[in-house]
Amino acid sequence: SIKAIESSSKEDDTMWLTYWVVYGLFCVAESFSDLFLYWFPFYYAGKCLFLVWCMAPVPWNGSQVLYHSIIRPFFLKHHEAVDNMMSNFSTRA
Repeated sequence: SIKAIESSSKEDDTMWLTYWVVYGLFCVAESFSDLFLYWFPFYYAGKCLFLVWCMAPVPWNGSQVLYHSIIRPFFLKHHEAVDNMMSNFSTRA
């Protein structure tokens, strides 16, 4: 990520920051579902393949696909509520 930020091209910044958004949401979802999912055979192999797909240096990698088809539309639909909630948290803190 640091190499992407420090490079002269901003295209790779977008790629890695998109990956970190998808990875962060994956980690949050996994923290709730890991108690059930680790019982499935090949769960860790599937998780590894999923993360490799998300990092793959191709235009159709997982982070781009998931971000543009699921995360971005959800965020654009609910961004005002999220901003209001975050401002309420900051004033209470």
